[in-house]
Amino acid sequence: MLNQKTILITGGTGSFGNAFTEYVLTHFNPKKIIIYSRDEFKQFQMAEKFKNQKGKLRYFIGDVRDRDRLFRALDDVDYVIHA
Repeated sequence: MLNQKTILITGGTGSFGNAFTEYVLTHFNPKKIIIYSRDEFKQFQMAEKFKNQKGKLRYFIGDVRDRDRLFRALDDVDYVIHA
């Protein structure tokens, strides 16, 4: 179901986002997972945690309240996980 799909996870650096990302990378072959969050340091930590999956993950600084930024992140996304 998630193979070759692009997934956007809002609040992606939180506990659910980390667990969901790990689950998807273990059980599926996504085209790309976009981690969307406000916290640059947590994105750095997550990038370190998943450094062996570098080509599959993209980190996007943003806030869901910023409509223009969110719409930019949604470009070519198949699924949104709103965490």
